[in-house]
Amino acid sequence: MIRVTRLNGEPLVINAELIKLVEETPDTMITLTNNERIVVKETMDEVVQRAIQYARHVRTFSA
Repeated sequence: MIRVTRLNGEPLVINAELIKLVEETPDTMITLTNNERIVVKETMDEVVQRAIQYARHVRTFSA
């Protein structure tokens, strides 16, 4: 799970494993595997970095 912030300032936690696509148009839009779209304040690079950190964290505890 990763923490992000909606444009209205509301914090949100999403399952990083459900992220299908992240794009900047100019706002950052996260598309999930169910095609739900979430617009967030974080940059595309921040979202990607958080997803990578999440994956590393999960794999570390799995081993």
